[in-house]
Amino acid sequence: MVEEGSPAPDFELQSDTGETVRLSSLRGKPVVLYFYPKDDTPGCTKQACGIRDAYDELRGRGATVLGVSPDDEESHRRFKSKYELPFTLLADPDHRTAEAYGVWVEKKNYGKTSMGIERSTFVIDADGNVTRVMRRVDPETHADRVLEALAR
Repeated sequence: MVEEGSPAPDFELQSDTGETVRLSSLRGKPVVLYFYPKDDTPGCTKQACGIRDAYDELRGRGATVLGVSPDDEESHRRFKSKYELPFTLLADPDHRTAEAYGVWVEKKNYGKTSMGIERSTFVIDADGNVTRVMRRVDPETHADRVLEALAR
């Protein structure tokens, strides 16, 4: 389980543009790393659009925003285009990165148990350390909570 004050686990994932993104290559500026269950679903869309609407302010605070889900690059491209998302989406189809961050969890829905992403966000400082962990994020208030975390 990743905790505040610990080094952020490094990863290398494919982006919606087909580029490889490595967390450690982003040192020198804060990173907002948010995990979400699935592209183009109601809660995930609300969450992504909230980040989109706060994006200028997030960038003004120097942050790089990365959204991560198990969806593939093509799904991310469609989602990003449909909602005009200005930030990078990363594909984690084998959920290895989600597991490293402790957000690949057992979920229960309508009495059925399955594995999936726990909607969570990690704010990582310029040195690569986790400064804020937000679990079971509410899509409605997510962007405001991220902005508050960056103001610390």
